[in-house]
Amino acid sequence: MKGSLASHTVSNIDQLMSLKGIVPQSEDKMEMETVSEPRKPRVLLAAYQCGPGMGSVSQIGWEWYARVSRRLPTTLITHVRNQKAIEAAGMAPNADIVYVDTEWFAGPLYRLATRLFPKSQHTVFLLSSLDFFLFDRQAKRMIQKRMNGGETWDLIHVVTPLTMAAPTCLHQLQLPLIRGPLNSGLGVPKAFSSVMKEDSAWLYPMRNISRIIDSMVGSTRHSSMILTATRATVEAVPKKYRGKCHSMLENGVDLSRFTNTPWPSPPSLENPLNILFVGRLVPVKGIPFLLKALAQVKGKIPVQARIVGEGPMEEEWKRIARDCGVADLVYFLGNRSLDEVAEELRTAHVLCLPSIRESGGAVLLEAMAMSRPVIAVAFGGPAELVDKGVGEPIEPSGPEAVVNGLARAFTDLVRDPESWRQRGEEGRRRAEQQYGWEAKVEAAVRLYDRVLGK
Repeated sequence: MKGSLASHTVSNIDQLMSLKGIVPQSEDKMEMETVSEPRKPRVLLAAYQCGPGMGSVSQIGWEWYARVSRRLPTTLITHVRNQKAIEAAGMAPNADIVYVDTEWFAGPLYRLATRLFPKSQHTVFLLSSLDFFLFDRQAKRMIQKRMNGGETWDLIHVVTPLTMAAPTCLHQLQLPLIRGPLNSGLGVPKAFSSVMKEDSAWLYPMRNISRIIDSMVGSTRHSSMILTATRATVEAVPKKYRGKCHSMLENGVDLSRFTNTPWPSPPSLENPLNILFVGRLVPVKGIPFLLKALAQVKGKIPVQARIVGEGPMEEEWKRIARDCGVADLVYFLGNRSLDEVAEELRTAHVLCLPSIRESGGAVLLEAMAMSRPVIAVAFGGPAELVDKGVGEPIEPSGPEAVVNGLARAFTDLVRDPESWRQRGEEGRRRAEQQYGWEAKVEAAVRLYDRVLGK
C-alpha cells in the first residue's frame, strides 16, 4: 500500500513538472552539471633573465614563461632590458608582463665589469648580477601595489637567476614560493689552475656572501619548494632545508626545433669527421684542448672542427690553432641563432664540449635531441648528462688527460661509426623522455598543485 502511494505521488510530481516545462533529469546528469572544472592557479613568474636568443639563462626564463602561460594564467615580472626581445617574439599584446627598470644601475655596472675582467664571463656575471638585488626589491614593491589594488595570485615561481647566490625577498608577499630549477654550488676543478686563473677564479668565493644575505632575507627558509638541478646544488642548500629540494634539470630542449635527424654518412676521406663546438669563447670552454687533440690525430684520420660562438678568446685561440698546425682544419663561424645551430648539428657527426667548468650544458641536450653523440669533460652538469650510452665522458684529471681523451674518442668514432650512431639514437630517446620542455612544464604544473595542497 505504501509503495503504491509513493509511486502515485512521484507520478503526480512528474506530471506537474511537465506542465510547467521542467524536464526531469537523471541523478547522473544532475551530478555532472554541478561539478565544475577546478580553477587554474594564477602564477606570478619572476624571471630576471628572460628573452629568446639572449643567451642560455635568458632562454631558460623565456621557455618557462612562454610555456607556462599557455597552460595557466600567468603574470611575468622581468627586467626591462628583456622587453625588446619578448615583444619581437610575438607575445600577445594583452600578455600580463611587468617590466622592472633598474638599467640606470645595471648598465654601468655591466660595462665596468667587462672592462675589469674582459676574459672572464663568469666573473662579469657575478659582479653585474648585483643588480638583481635592486631588481628584486623593486619587483616586490610593484607587485605589492597591484595586490593592494585587489589583484591576486596563488603562488610565485622564481625561475631566474639560476643560482643560490640570488636570494629573493618575494616571499614577503605571503604567497607560496618555488625557486628554480637552480644550478649552483659548482666547485673549481683543481687540475686546471692555469685556465681558472685566466677566468679570475679568485673572485668565485664572493658567492659565499649570498649565504649571509639569504639568512637575513629568509629566501630559503620561506621557500615552499626548491628545484635543484645537480648534486652540487643540493649540497649548497643548508642541511636543515634540504627536505624542500626536488630534483629537476634547469635546462630543457625544444624538440620541435631540435628534431630527430639521420646521422651523416660515416667519416671517410671524402667526408671528414665533422666535430661541432657551440658556446662562448671564454677560457673555461677549453677550446685549446680540442685544438691539441686535432693535432694528435691529424694525418691519421680525416677530421675537421667547426666552432660556433664568439668571445674574448677568439683571436688567441686562432693563434693556437696556427701554432698547432691545425688552422686548416678549424672553422671559426662566429655567433649563430638557435635555428642555425640546429642546421650545424644536422651535418655534424659529434658535438664536443671540452669545457672544464660547465654548470649546465644546454647544447649537449640540443645535440642529443638531434641524435648526435656527445663528448664532454665529466665535471659539473656534463658529468650528470653524458655517459657511454650517449657519447664519451672525459675524465677531468688534467689538461694532458683531456687532450688524450679527446683524441682517443675522435679516433674511435672513425673506426667504429655504427657504435657512435647508436649512441646518438640513445641521446634522442633520453631527450624525448626526460629533457623536452613540454615534459618539464607538465611536471612543474603537477608540482604547483602539490605546493597548493591539491
